Amino acid sequence: MTEIASTPPRRMEQFRETPLEVVERCVLGTAWALKPQRIGALPALGALWLKDLVSPMSGLPDPEQTVHSNGMCGIVHDLSVETLLEAYKRGLFTFAHFGPLKWMSVPERCVLFFNELHIGKTVRRLARQSRYTVTFDRAFDDVMKACAGRRDNKWHVTWITPQIMRAYAAMHDAGHAHSFEVWNEKGELVGGGYGVAIGRVFFTESQFSHERDTSKLGFSVFNRHLAEWGYVINDGKSATPTILPMGFRVIPRREFLGLLSAAVEVPGKTGPWVCELGLDEKPDEQPAKKTKPAKASPKPAHAA
Repeated sequence: MTEIASTPPRRMEQFRETPLEVVERCVLGTAWALKPQRIGALPALGALWLKDLVSPMSGLPDPEQTVHSNGMCGIVHDLSVETLLEAYKRGLFTFAHFGPLKWMSVPERCVLFFNELHIGKTVRRLARQSRYTVTFDRAFDDVMKACAGRRDNKWHVTWITPQIMRAYAAMHDAGHAHSFEVWNEKGELVGGGYGVAIGRVFFTESQFSHERDTSKLGFSVFNRHLAEWGYVINDGKSATPTILPMGFRVIPRREFLGLLSAAVEVPGKTGPWVCELGLDEKPDEQPAKKTKPAKASPKPAHAA
């Protein structure tokens, strides 16, 4: 596996796992893989891994040539920025709780066409209360770490390993990965998410909430900006109860790949990503106060 070169010591410390956390991830990841709906993929994974050990694949796999219905199609050997960008253009993404990191091309993708974006009453009401401030790219590393962290009332198993965090931090430094952050009145990071932008497509990777509906608020504001900036789709990968009410819907892999082939070649948003709009206002209606730095969201000293 090609590692990310010259990761700053600060990030090495922030992205590390304790030995107990590694054991927990492996044990719970095994339990996840052994569930009845997933256990059938293990023989295909074993065969793919063995084949790769004997004759490692050079380059990226064909996204339409999968070895199992869950979308496995190859073993990852390189997480460099260049390889990840090419993989996203082909509709591939990485996944593994532990063991071999796999290239995935699932048979269906859950995507948002921005003319179908729906912002619910609860989120609009939360936005009007002015209890939270939304920013972009203010604390990318902290958002990734929070996405990998524990969730209330859920077993802690994550695919966002230190290796993945280092890779996407490098993508962020290169201007391809972006985050949204939600800060409460105390200046605490309480919600957010991150993903990758290529051309006019955004690929959402993960979200988190430490206070109710904060990721929904931040994600709605983020999607509002993507629509304004001319993006074609937001790829949410799999359907979840969080994104379906926002207007995301499932489309077949072939349709998704067809959309990608054109949309990733059109130049997208350049320069720093900054939160400029609320949920309803138009660019020329933006209140001046929203352009000021948010006093409730100072950049943490350890943020990217």
